[in-house]
Amino acid sequence: MWARLKNWARLLRRDATALWLAARDPRVPFSVKALAALVAAYALSPIDLIPDFIPVLGYLDEVILLPIAIAGLSRLIDPAIMAEHRATAETLATRPVSFAGAAMIAGIWTLVAVALSAMLWKAFQN
Repeated sequence: MWARLKNWARLLRRDATALWLAARDPRVPFSVKALAALVAAYALSPIDLIPDFIPVLGYLDEVILLPIAIAGLSRLIDPAIMAEHRATAETLATRPVSFAGAAMIAGIWTLVAVALSAMLWKAFQN
C-alpha cells in the first residue's frame, strides 16, 4: 500500500511539473496556461495556504483538490503536448534540488503574507 501511495505522489509531482512546463508552452491556449501556472505553482510550493496541522482541512488540498485540479487541467492540454512535458518532467526529477529556488518561493509567500496583513490591518483600523 505504501509503495502505491509513494508512486501516486511521485506521479502527481511529475504532472504538476509537466503543468508548469505546459504553462510556458506557446502551443497551449492562454486560459489553460494561466490556470496551469497557478495550480503548478501551488502544487510545487513548499508553503500551503491551508497548513497541514489543521485537522482534516490541512490535507484536503493535497489529497483531494490538487489531484482533481491537476487531472482536469491535464485533460485540457493536447495529449501529445502533455506526454512531451511529462517526459521532460521525469528527467527534471533526477536533478538536484535547488535551495535557492525554495528560498525564493518562501520569500515570495512571505511578501504576499506581509502585504495581505498590511491590507487587513489598514481595513480594521478604519
